[in-house]
Amino acid sequence: MERGSSVADGARGAESAGGAESAGGTEGAGGAGADADRTARHHGNRHGRSEQARMAVLEAADDLLVEKGFAGVTVEGIAARAGVAKQTIYRRWNTKTDILLDAFLQDAAEALAPADHGDLGADLREHLGLLAGFLTASDAGAVFRALLGHAQHDPQFAAVLRARYLDEQRRRDRLPLENAVGRGELPAGLDLTAEVDRLVGPIYHRVLVTGDPVDRDFTDRLVDDFLRRHPRARPASDGAS
Repeated sequence: MERGSSVADGARGAESAGGAESAGGTEGAGGAGADADRTARHHGNRHGRSEQARMAVLEAADDLLVEKGFAGVTVEGIAARAGVAKQTIYRRWNTKTDILLDAFLQDAAEALAPADHGDLGADLREHLGLLAGFLTASDAGAVFRALLGHAQHDPQFAAVLRARYLDEQRRRDRLPLENAVGRGELPAGLDLTAEVDRLVGPIYHRVLVTGDPVDRDFTDRLVDDFLRRHPRARPASDGAS
C-alpha cells in the first residue's frame, strides 16, 4: 500500500466538507430538477469521501504498526493519523485487528497475483520470489507477523485469518501449477495441495520460525527441486512429429 500524507489530507478535507455541505445544502433550491441534480452530486461526493477515508485509515494502521508495534496501535491513534473521526472507523470496523487485517488483505491481493509467462519455471520463480519479499521486506509482512502472533491467543480471529487470507493465498499459490496442468507441463492427477505446501512451506518456516534468510537463491532452489521431481510433460502436439 502506497504511503504518503495526501490520502490522509484528503480524508481530513472530506470530513470538513461533509459538514459544510450539510449546512448549505438547503440554500437556493430552484425546483425538483435542481434538487435531483444536487442529490446526485452529493451522493457521488459522499461515496468518494468514504473511499478516501477508508484508504487513509488502512494506510495509517499499517504505518503505526511498523512504528509502534501491535500493542502500540489503537483506534484512537489510527483515527488521528488518518485525519478522520473515530465514528468513521467504527462504522466499518469493530477493532484495530479488523483494520489491520483489511489493510494486509488489500496489500496481498495487489502484490501477490501470480503472473502467467507460459512457462512453469518462470512462473514459480517469480511467484516465490514475490512471496518471500512480501513477507520479509514489506510493511505488509510486518502486519502479517503481528496478526499471526495475535491469532495464537485468539482462536476466533485465527479462524478468520485462515478463511480470509490463508485460503485465498493458497488459491493464488496453486494458480501457476494449475496453469501448467492446463498446458500439459504437469500431469492432471498431481496433488497440487501437497505440492504447494512443499513449495511455500519452507518460506513460511524461515520467515516465522528460524529467521534464516529467504533470498532469491533460496526460492530458486525450491523451484529447481520441484522441477527435478516433476520433469515437464511434453504437450501432445509435440509427440505427433
